[in-house]
Amino acid sequence: MSRPLDIQAIRGEFPILSRQVNGKPLIYFDNAASAQKPNAVLDAMSDQGRTAYANVHRGIHTLANETTEAYEAAREKIRGFINAGSTNEIVFTKGGTEAINLVAYGLAGEIEPGDEIVLSVMEHHSNIVAWHFLRERHGAVLKWVDVDETGALDMAALEAALTPKTKLVAITHMSNVLGTVTDAREIVRLAHAAGAEVLFDGCQAGVHLDVDVQAIECDYYVLTAHKIYGPTGIGALYGKAAALARLRPFQGGGEMIEVVEKDRVTYNEAPHKFEAGTPPILQAIGFGAALDWLGQFDKADVLAHEQALYERAYEAVRGVNGLTVHGTAPGKGPVLSFSIDGVHPHDVAQILDRYGVAVRAGHHCAQPLMTHLGVSATARASFGLYNTLDEVDGFIEALHKARGMLI
Repeated sequence: MSRPLDIQAIRGEFPILSRQVNGKPLIYFDNAASAQKPNAVLDAMSDQGRTAYANVHRGIHTLANETTEAYEAAREKIRGFINAGSTNEIVFTKGGTEAINLVAYGLAGEIEPGDEIVLSVMEHHSNIVAWHFLRERHGAVLKWVDVDETGALDMAALEAALTPKTKLVAITHMSNVLGTVTDAREIVRLAHAAGAEVLFDGCQAGVHLDVDVQAIECDYYVLTAHKIYGPTGIGALYGKAAALARLRPFQGGGEMIEVVEKDRVTYNEAPHKFEAGTPPILQAIGFGAALDWLGQFDKADVLAHEQALYERAYEAVRGVNGLTVHGTAPGKGPVLSFSIDGVHPHDVAQILDRYGVAVRAGHHCAQPLMTHLGVSATARASFGLYNTLDEVDGFIEALHKARGMLI
């Protein structure tokens, strides 16, 4: 049975939410960049380090066995979170960026000049630059798919971009700027029909959507913990077993091998062949604890709450003269990106901070999207499980004050 969504009780589990900033109660609306951490996550990492820490795998003694069990239990929690078929399909990484780079490096040996990688203009730089490496070093061709005036992905353009030369479609599942949710299942259907694999950047979608990689049938799916109320320095790559078996190892060292001799080396099986060296053990355990904590709540209830926060903010700003909301696609996530005519978003964010309101301002590591939108940057308020309607009202009040100062 799911835990009731008592927001005030939930807020009490996040120590940082009780602090003040510039003499005002903190209103933290920068969740799309990184979410805050509940006691359950902080305590899981601290308790493991205090009572049962050792290096994982291959150890014989009690502490090594206990730590390995906790570490591998976190892998199973990630498997369940996205409904992967096996823990062997879950690779621990430093985060979403490393997961995407792992795939790019692993596929590089298969890329020939003229082979195509299809991206959308919404992509985070993490899901762009790694593919530029293949363009620069192996002659890959990057093909770009636009979004419409609401920020929805142009599916007809996506289908038109697919050719027999397309090797991979790398697309966000939820835009970090627009909040747009892409039709993952249809993207996979189109790509697979063209003979291409699909990678989804799920770093935003993971915290807001009910992700089922088997239902989507994607080849790769990328997660990062710190946006899902977990620690930094840990993420995960899901890959179909056959896809991971094809990828060459990303790094060399301990754990990712079976035999090392002077004149040869044989590699371990996935996922371990991609996990060279001592891993971020406590961070992985914290990742698992975050998924346990979030898993207490009904996902539909959480999404409805987050959408109510977004709708409250959107309705308050959409009629403001000179203010443009970027991203209004149906079914979008709880992200409000906006710009004010003649005002730099950094100035907006700086004044909001005086009132204790934390928002992000800049290009959000999405410069191709900024070019498409015709702006250099936006301000972004992004909402999480612990935020309240009263905080939205406080943000709107502070925003009107900032606008009055700047216009």
